[in-house]
Amino acid sequence: MADRFRLTIAQLNPTVGDLAGNAAQALEAWQQGKAAGADLVALPEMFICGYNPQDLPLKNAFTLDCMDTARKLAARCADGPALAVGCPWIEGTELFNAYLICKGGRIAAQLFKHHLPNYEVFDEVRVFDSGPIGGPYAVGNTRVGSPICEDAWYEDVAETLAETGAEFLLVPNGSPYHRDKHETRLNHMVARVVDTGLPLIYLNMVGGQDDQVFDGASFVLNPHGTLAMQMPAFAEAVAHVDLVRGAEGWRAATGDFAPQPDSLEQDYNAMVLGLRDYCRKTGFTKVLLGMSGGIDSALVATIAVDALGPDNVRCVMLPSEYTSEHSLEDAKACANAIGAHYDFVPIAEGRAAITTTLAPLFEGRDADLTEENIQSRLRGLLLMALSNKFGEMLLTTGNKSEVSVGYATIYGDMAGGYNPIKDLYKTRVFDICRWRNTHHRDWMTGPEAEVIPDRIITKPPSAELRDDQKDSDSLPDYPVLDGILKILVDDDGSITDCIAAGYTREDAKKVEHLLYISEYKRFQSAPGPRLSPRAFWLDRRYPIANRWRDNG
Repeated sequence: MADRFRLTIAQLNPTVGDLAGNAAQALEAWQQGKAAGADLVALPEMFICGYNPQDLPLKNAFTLDCMDTARKLAARCADGPALAVGCPWIEGTELFNAYLICKGGRIAAQLFKHHLPNYEVFDEVRVFDSGPIGGPYAVGNTRVGSPICEDAWYEDVAETLAETGAEFLLVPNGSPYHRDKHETRLNHMVARVVDTGLPLIYLNMVGGQDDQVFDGASFVLNPHGTLAMQMPAFAEAVAHVDLVRGAEGWRAATGDFAPQPDSLEQDYNAMVLGLRDYCRKTGFTKVLLGMSGGIDSALVATIAVDALGPDNVRCVMLPSEYTSEHSLEDAKACANAIGAHYDFVPIAEGRAAITTTLAPLFEGRDADLTEENIQSRLRGLLLMALSNKFGEMLLTTGNKSEVSVGYATIYGDMAGGYNPIKDLYKTRVFDICRWRNTHHRDWMTGPEAEVIPDRIITKPPSAELRDDQKDSDSLPDYPVLDGILKILVDDDGSITDCIAAGYTREDAKKVEHLLYISEYKRFQSAPGPRLSPRAFWLDRRYPIANRWRDNG
């Protein structure tokens, strides 16, 4: 029996639907493993098709194409180590989330995911059939068990694999990021190694896919839960894991330990990677945004520059008579600090023309929110015209606090293809801006030093759609608003919970009302990277027409 086993794990970034490109990445990883003398090269869950494919595997032609791609990949990897890779798979009349073991130029074994997640962003029960709990597969004289992602969160699959002869566990994953997710994964995987007494290799993919960002951060655990290796977060990497059989059984040799960033850095990295990959995978190379002089657009512009480079970001100031001198100065100062292109496009003439056009219909009526929204929608029109003309994707800049309560104009400042800060509450926007001003990493393509002027961070937030307007005129102060929203949205709490936390019933009821009546706006809003377990879209699905309210 073998006393050593070398496993190459590839923490890579697939693109949903790019079957040839994903297979080419897998082949390159296999070649690296072959050169390093690996016995097995492993790729993450569903790597051939990319993850999360949502309903794509239900299209028979798509899944057949995936299967054909996998067979051709297996044939190209005939002379060398075994290859393990995820792929949708049809068996009889059933459709599975499968993990394929390729040896000798063919697919030698297919493992089918048993526990199908059906919560948060996952909807696998509607797509896949549940596979049986199987046993380990052989690579040479070594028996390997591979619980597929969710299968490792439960005792039964891992314990069955251990009982039927698995010598270590290789867990392929498509596990998307949210804040503090890494600790949750570690805790579950430690439970599996304690249950089974086997080493465990947790392999996760990396990269952005629509609203989800996969953070990698793969790791290796030895029995008793000792960490043997930690791969970097939010970065592609290939690593070699050496397992050695001793008197106490198999153990993983100690490898490299990449430091895990704090939550502010992780959120920022997720937003940068999410935007970078969204552009790359949808074909955009340049973006633009409305630069108001406020903190939200300043942060989005900085994220864009860090994701795509200063030459690929256009910041557009669209002032009205309500735009303050401070905002004009701050917008230009921030654009200059990040090195982005800056345009100045006043909206006065366009607004005057619209006002004149509507005057006969509005005669005898006082100015109200309508006139404020005209400004926002005119800006949206102009920004979309620039987007069309220059082929640059428009970014929208509403934070989670605004998105929650509808403090944004649909078809106005909500216009755009992607929102990097959609899942970031306003109070955390301030924290992230301060963090970015004092930190720089090699994955950022923007400049070092302070990029967001201090006055943008310290001045009272305002939409500047009327004289002396402040956000606090319409909403509770942001610490209060965000505190209530975290209870109602993130915790699915009640009005009573808000009151128990020290907030007034009046504020809680107002926020709840705004939250529910804004559902139709969120339904039409741009996607953005998921940073929390309760992001809008797949994490939280509410009806648009809904008259229920919590009486507290």
